[in-house]
Amino acid sequence: MDEQGKMAIARQFIEAIPHSRALNMVLDEIGEGVAAISMPYDLRLVGDPQTGVIHGGAVSALMDTCCGAAVMSHPGSPAGTATIDLRIDYMRAATPGQRIRARAVCHHITRSVAFVRASAHDDNDALPVATATGTFTVQATGERMA
Repeated sequence: MDEQGKMAIARQFIEAIPHSRALNMVLDEIGEGVAAISMPYDLRLVGDPQTGVIHGGAVSALMDTCCGAAVMSHPGSPAGTATIDLRIDYMRAATPGQRIRARAVCHHITRSVAFVRASAHDDNDALPVATATGTFTVQATGERMA
């Protein structure tokens, strides 16, 4: 499959995931093993009403989706993917009212596993909200995901 075909599949995949739609995720960049996805601040996603901070689960979903998109767009990845393992380190609370942006890079890929690094930021680019490292399946062409 050519690169444009993979990009179209990745975009459709992200737009079709119910939680991506519920979180209003927007695919900002994709290609060559790199993806950037953002989501707006939303009061429905606040984990602590007293502080207005977005729940870590929403940040986690954003980072997982972004990592999967990076894998799908990697030149060495035939098509689909699924999360094997994702470690997220939360550095600080996201600033209430600010959009959260995730960027992921698929830095290595084998026949069956892709390795990804990601970070999430609000308007403060100097200090991430969270960082992540993960492994994802590499689906062979024609293979069905379980």
